[in-house]
Amino acid sequence: MNTTPSADLNLPEEIREEFEILASNTVEILPRHEFAAKLLKARKEGRPLRVKYGADPSAPDIHLGHSVPIRKLKQFQDFGHQVVFIIGGYTARIGDPSGKSTTRPRLTLEQVKENAETYMQQIFKILDRDKTEVVDNAEWLEGMSVSETIELMSKYTVSQMLEREDFHNRFDSEAPIYIHEFIYPLLQGYDSIAVRSDIELGGTDQKFNLLVGRELQRMEGQEPQCVMTMPLLVGLDGHNKMSKSLGNYIGVSDHPRDMFGKAMSIPDELMSTYYRLVLAAGAEDLTAFEAKVSSGELHPRDAKMDIAARITDLYHGEGAGEEQRADFIKRFSERTFPEETAERVAISSAEIQNVQQFLQHIGVAKSSREAQRLVSQKAVHFLQEPDGSDLKSQTGEPLKLLKSPLVHGEYRLKVGKTRFVILTVS
Repeated sequence: MNTTPSADLNLPEEIREEFEILASNTVEILPRHEFAAKLLKARKEGRPLRVKYGADPSAPDIHLGHSVPIRKLKQFQDFGHQVVFIIGGYTARIGDPSGKSTTRPRLTLEQVKENAETYMQQIFKILDRDKTEVVDNAEWLEGMSVSETIELMSKYTVSQMLEREDFHNRFDSEAPIYIHEFIYPLLQGYDSIAVRSDIELGGTDQKFNLLVGRELQRMEGQEPQCVMTMPLLVGLDGHNKMSKSLGNYIGVSDHPRDMFGKAMSIPDELMSTYYRLVLAAGAEDLTAFEAKVSSGELHPRDAKMDIAARITDLYHGEGAGEEQRADFIKRFSERTFPEETAERVAISSAEIQNVQQFLQHIGVAKSSREAQRLVSQKAVHFLQEPDGSDLKSQTGEPLKLLKSPLVHGEYRLKVGKTRFVILTVS
């Protein structure tokens, strides 16, 4: 992790602050001296650098793990540079093998288009729309002829591809590697040629692909891009990379209550990481935060509430975090069912006959399989007391799980750790 990134570069005064801020919280910048030279040249010529970031819309939601490189893009925008956000409309249909031990399932064109639409709604919660150039790599990749594709594939050897750790491990374990997976890094690299990228950002698992782009640009006669890798955010389970499939994520479009509640489950040992990466805190701010926690001036619970409130403010506007903090304290410290703020849902037992259908109806689950998983994990509970007023009395006892079919009446539900619903079944 870069902490004193310019100490050995003797940077000119006019770009020192810019370099320090842009290089902060990165894992690697390759090559660092070229990055500094690009910044200086851009400043002298009065032109912005073209900063590339590619995202395959393989799922409909962006989570805080995605926000780490996107917030770095915003820092580039703040210094006047041009962000080129590439939607992988073509590459998403192939599937990025980076960091995977098995072949990714391929998506249909319709799935990619639907996911891309939600991406656009979410990235502009962070990026400046007017300073963002959005392009779809299907524009240039879909029209490539067979001969052009073969020419691109001739740039790299099989042995070079097998240098990638994930491919190497799969080869050694005799797990299948398909030819279309080998071409993925080349297609991503070709994107850098198409948009004439100066800088490309990605997670540490993208390093191989980013360097392929740099090499292909050099072969094409373009000035090669610099590569900036960002750390991968560990999810709420405290072990794995944040991932929707693992359920250890906070979505940037989550309801404020869900966002705050999920943030309260961040493991204590990851608070500084979230403070630094998710909130993009500066070194002095982070040091002050850590000092307050270590000295006992700030209790870990209160520190986590501060982080949760700031995250909620980022995506739902100033004041949203404090509102959710008050609601959280009322629900969990006072152990009262939040009658005033609980969602109210009315359904017909003729239309929705069981818990799984209900979870899909209110948007908690996107499929019956996901709903069944929530039920099996005991993430959905119907409170035993009719008025649901005293959660504390339920401590240590499993809450009553409603069996299908639904029967008429009014119920108070707890879904997960943070969502409360008053359900009327008619």
